Amino acid sequence: MRIGELAAQTGMTRDTIRFYEKVGLIAGRRLANGYRDFPPEAVAWLHYVRTAQSLGFSLAEIARQGEELRDAPDAAEALSALFEDKIQIVDARMAELAALRAELTARVGTGCPLRPTDPDEQGVGRPTWRSGTLGTLSV
Repeated sequence: MRIGELAAQTGMTRDTIRFYEKVGLIAGRRLANGYRDFPPEAVAWLHYVRTAQSLGFSLAEIARQGEELRDAPDAAEALSALFEDKIQIVDARMAELAALRAELTARVGTGCPLRPTDPDEQGVGRPTWRSGTLGTLSV
């Protein structure tokens, strides 16, 4: 199928499909007239790519995992393992974000949210703010 038909069936633009081809996510052969020709299974693969992106997978992960899935004896089991790995990454990122949120919350109302919160770190060669109408920076 030509790129226009593939674009229509997947809801993607031709430019997106060309980009995916450029980065190696999809391969089409060139006809004698220079047109791209894609196999029918490209439709399902591109739907998979979009779904995987919406689930937080990068294009590099999708390309790498696509090869793994094609070679897996049980694609459903392999896909479940990929999802479990991604869940662990998401959980770690959520923990990092929760710690960041707690740090930001602790700094709210301190007069200078960039001041170290550890009293031992105060005045160790760092500028500090003195309160005033606009504040004064002292070193």
